[in-house]
Amino acid sequence: MKFTDGYWLLREGVTAAHPVAALDVTDADGVLEIHAPTQPIRHRGDLLKGPVVTISAHTPLPDVIGVTFTHFEGEQPRGPRFELQKGEPGSHVSYDEEHATLTSGELSVRVARTGPWHVDFLVAGRTLTSSGPKGMGIMRDATGAHYLREQLGLGVGTSVYGLGERFGPLVKNGQVVDVWNADGGTATEQAYKNVPFYLTDAGYGVFVDHPGKVSFEVGSEAVSRVQFSAETQELTYYVIYGPTPKDILRRYTALTGRPALPPAWSFGLWLSTSFTTSYDEKTVTSFIEGMRERRLPLSVFHFDCFWMREFNWCDFQWDPRVFPDPEGMLSRLHARGLHISVWINPYIAQRSPLFAEGKALGHLLRRPDGSVWQWDMWQPGMALVDFTSPAARDWYAAKLEALLAQGVDCFKTDFGERVPLDVAWSDGSDPERMHNYYTYLYNRTVFDVLRKHRGEGEAVVFGRSATAGSQKFPVHWGGDCEATYESMAESLRGGLSLGLSGFGFWSHDIGGFEGTPTPALFKRWLAFGLLSSHSRLHGSSSYRVPWLFDEESVDVLREFTRLKLTLMPYLHQAARTAHTEGVPMMRAMVLEFPDDPGCAHLERQYMLGPDLLVAPVFSDEGDVSYYVPEGTWTHFTSGRTVTGPRWVRERHGFLSVPLLVRPGAVIPVGAVDDRPDYDFADGVTLRAYGLERGARVTVAVGDVTFTVVREGDTLRASCGDPVAPWALAAGERVVRAPGGTGFLTVELG
Repeated sequence: MKFTDGYWLLREGVTAAHPVAALDVTDADGVLEIHAPTQPIRHRGDLLKGPVVTISAHTPLPDVIGVTFTHFEGEQPRGPRFELQKGEPGSHVSYDEEHATLTSGELSVRVARTGPWHVDFLVAGRTLTSSGPKGMGIMRDATGAHYLREQLGLGVGTSVYGLGERFGPLVKNGQVVDVWNADGGTATEQAYKNVPFYLTDAGYGVFVDHPGKVSFEVGSEAVSRVQFSAETQELTYYVIYGPTPKDILRRYTALTGRPALPPAWSFGLWLSTSFTTSYDEKTVTSFIEGMRERRLPLSVFHFDCFWMREFNWCDFQWDPRVFPDPEGMLSRLHARGLHISVWINPYIAQRSPLFAEGKALGHLLRRPDGSVWQWDMWQPGMALVDFTSPAARDWYAAKLEALLAQGVDCFKTDFGERVPLDVAWSDGSDPERMHNYYTYLYNRTVFDVLRKHRGEGEAVVFGRSATAGSQKFPVHWGGDCEATYESMAESLRGGLSLGLSGFGFWSHDIGGFEGTPTPALFKRWLAFGLLSSHSRLHGSSSYRVPWLFDEESVDVLREFTRLKLTLMPYLHQAARTAHTEGVPMMRAMVLEFPDDPGCAHLERQYMLGPDLLVAPVFSDEGDVSYYVPEGTWTHFTSGRTVTGPRWVRERHGFLSVPLLVRPGAVIPVGAVDDRPDYDFADGVTLRAYGLERGARVTVAVGDVTFTVVREGDTLRASCGDPVAPWALAAGERVVRAPGGTGFLTVELG
């Protein structure tokens, strides 16, 4: 939200009050507290008027410092609040004549005790960012609405990333971003997953601890500052030190929650009925049998909304006219080795039997006058489940438990982002703050049901809407994209932006949701979709089985599905890293190469895990340009090398895509190409690429650890627990060993 009219003026009707100097600074229990008047104190008469801003600096974790600034403290507590992790920060406070400083780990916040108001965030004496005069402020607009605002400086050349799943340019400089969930599709400024957190390539990130609407002006009002504001009397933000972007994500997810580890089977190919198509068990079986006949490995089948009767969403009952024997059908699908997903949402249509039940029990969201909130969008007369009520959560969970008992394995949690404001939540939550937070409670309820009944490590949801902390309930799906190359690129930007916001796993609708892709577009999208963390064939009004496009689509799907499955030993370790460290599987290039200026703005390529570069092809003809960082990289499938840093232009057929291995990497390649959940170490081949003399690489494959070293022109690999057969490869040279062999050698000469 903009408040100024150029450099000198405020917009019409806007008033502002800014801290001008620190009146006093005190500390207790590792917290700095500052009182700062918003006008100069020249004499005692100036002590009789305000405002006076109260600022506290505190730390929940090492290298993370929070700043809370408050105008009126008498405001009633307003929930909900983000669930943040606390640790033993080990902070300390120091003073000199001019400054008071709080330090946590290597990060310090320094407040000026004399002279004009100024706050600096520093590491080893180097300033990361600052809030200067007229940065922090109490702002009122022409309607009298009360906002708190902060501005943090941007250094020369600093790029800003994150703020959720955003479909515009990956670098957010110059953009206006309102953190407000809405289902705007990939072609608009609206987003399903809004996160009040941004990351920079200058060693720090910033998390604004406010679940409601936070408006960011990223160099778009004051062009050398990031401004954020919210309508509130109190606002807290955290500065998070890196120094690298990956370190920032590690600390941000330590604060807000790490992604759970999805089960291995979820990384295989998902096939859906699509959204509004007609289908029954015969249709579903024909698709699955068609995949089998064409040797297309399928892991998950997803039933979208019409598994329930029309106008009954959600009643959680299979439409008896179409699916008269759901338990039998699910059993038959399980016998084919498939896992089953079904579509759900938190909306209860008036025709659903659950509407009357939920109304009677008080589980539906109400208006201030006590009536149930309803509208006719999405489903006629629909209401929302009030997830602030523990009883409502239990009621909703019980409906899902019945589906799990039938044989359903997981859920796609659709909707949950257009949440009304003219309502009264059962726990008294503030409607504005609940708008974004609703999805957190919704997905947590679903995820907890799965975790309870399927076990830790077996729970997975396909979540649509999200906020800060929602990364704990993966996977998150990006949509609704159109069947165009432009929308394919939008989807990728959204996924990379989400990964830079603390989310470890991401998927999208292969081929585009709206419309039907051409065969060429579909084939290009297949390669991209199978080289994503999760891979789902889904559309709106048309099926997505490949033979409906052309026979070559079948070949492309087979090629890239089997490629992904053989890469599962590598991909699963990248998934573990997302789970334990918060570093996403699909990584914007800047995340791996923050010191390479050529990577700062790249948004049409990415790293899949730490060592594989993917550059999707966005044209029928197959022309693609991509950037190769320093070193000699190797094309994974052909073995051809390319040395960077430089731009490369290539033309690829439909069965090919730029997939390059980072120099010095060892990629574990599995022996199985028809399913994602197998013993990754059994028959694994360790493929070494460009190891320099003296290099030593440790490779985790499941619970087995291998070590590869280069001594002169010899590669030596060892395994502490070599129960299964394994192999070592470099270029065309492959040496295999039976189980029990602990050492292998390959000569490079």
